[in-house]
Amino acid sequence: MNGTKGVDDRIGTDEAARPGGARSIDPRDGIGEFLRTRRARLGPADVGLPVSGRHRRVPGLRREELARLAGVSVAYLTRLEQGKGHNVSTEVIDAIARALRLTDTEHAHLTHLSKCRHQPHRRYTASQRQQVRPGLRALLTAMDTMPAYVTGRRLDILAWNRPAAALFGDWDGLSDRERNWGRLVFLNPGYRRLFVDWESKAVDVVGTLRLDAGCYPDDPRLTALVAELSSGSVEFRRLWARHDVREQSHGSRRLHHPVVGELTLPFETLRLPDDPEQCLTIHHVPVDPIAAENLRLLASWGTDPTPRESPDRRP
Repeated sequence: MNGTKGVDDRIGTDEAARPGGARSIDPRDGIGEFLRTRRARLGPADVGLPVSGRHRRVPGLRREELARLAGVSVAYLTRLEQGKGHNVSTEVIDAIARALRLTDTEHAHLTHLSKCRHQPHRRYTASQRQQVRPGLRALLTAMDTMPAYVTGRRLDILAWNRPAAALFGDWDGLSDRERNWGRLVFLNPGYRRLFVDWESKAVDVVGTLRLDAGCYPDDPRLTALVAELSSGSVEFRRLWARHDVREQSHGSRRLHHPVVGELTLPFETLRLPDDPEQCLTIHHVPVDPIAAENLRLLASWGTDPTPRESPDRRP
């Protein structure tokens, strides 16, 4: 029997935050909101512009100030923020990104948002789900001392090994629908206690879902997930409104595990070269010898060495 059942504090029912109806995530809305939130976090002094003495009605940079910094007309920037910009050049996007001091991830996100309304998007139906290659599942089995798992679109958890189940809880005991980082972090109280810095994990989850929304604005499952999380979590609504994007490829997590106590575990997240919509995350052995021993203890917890994969259930 897996000794980590305490991590899995179910929310009781999925109905707790079920959306009544979710509208499509429109990339034309996304680019305007994204640019406005990026402007709001900068002031004139931050970018070397004189600070006007008169009352400023908007937080951060005005649209005309950004236009001046990027070398475009106010009318053009207005059309772009309204989702009406056509054939936006890479040079213009780069200039706006520099003016707004975007991170590399934000820059890439802006590039995609500026072009996605002119490109076809894949539509995902309820019958379509991602498959994890047998070879990758075998790799998870071989990593019998390190928690590892595979995530797909919308941060769905697709496959995992025994140490991951020991660390994060009995994922096999959850429904296919619950097995999603957004639902776990925002709707499952056990995960709020598991992550010592819960806010940091929550920010990463929302930032990744924002990236997915930019890539797949017509994915009905993503739209329903965002509506459900918005309905069920004040914190999600707050973070979603910030329009921050993030791709956390490495770092560390502080966990307070119900069996072994506090752990700080480094992790690496790798996109699969043959399917960039799937990511392999590995929590490797920490430098701290006590934490390393606790991780080894968890890795030996339970009896089933086979990595779990989400069964082919319909939501």
